[in-house]
Amino acid sequence: MTTTATATKQFMTSDQLLNDWQGHRNLTRRVIESFPEKELFEFSVGGMRPFAKLAVELISIGGPALKGIVEGNMEAYNEEAFNPKTKEEILKKWDEETEVINHYFNMISEERFQETFNLFGEYEFPVYQNILYFVDNEVHHRGQGYVYLRALGIEPPFFWERF
Repeated sequence: MTTTATATKQFMTSDQLLNDWQGHRNLTRRVIESFPEKELFEFSVGGMRPFAKLAVELISIGGPALKGIVEGNMEAYNEEAFNPKTKEEILKKWDEETEVINHYFNMISEERFQETFNLFGEYEFPVYQNILYFVDNEVHHRGQGYVYLRALGIEPPFFWERF
């Protein structure tokens, strides 16, 4: 009789997940930078929101959501709290939220990633699924930004250059 030992191997560490997410954030920041000021706030295609509004959505999710997860706070999502008027304000807030994300992400234990959390009092999923949603949502909106930039005749950053 042959016995086969099985070992559980982790696909990705939490540090690798954070690094991947921050790579996406680095690229999205470069997309924001690529927009001329006026078009960042006004240009849209097919009735979609201007990219500034999409960036504000992303700013309003990541840091506040992780803070809520860590502190057990299920306050409602609030996109109205930040109303930038310039690209510089968006980029400054983007960088501030990057630090908030790093801070709170690193406070989530490996076990907590499997726990169900009612994010913003609306989305009850395991913590890891919420985090993957943050990344998916960002990639989705960044794709819209790429369409906008191309429609404006601006070459967007290469999508694979995330760091």
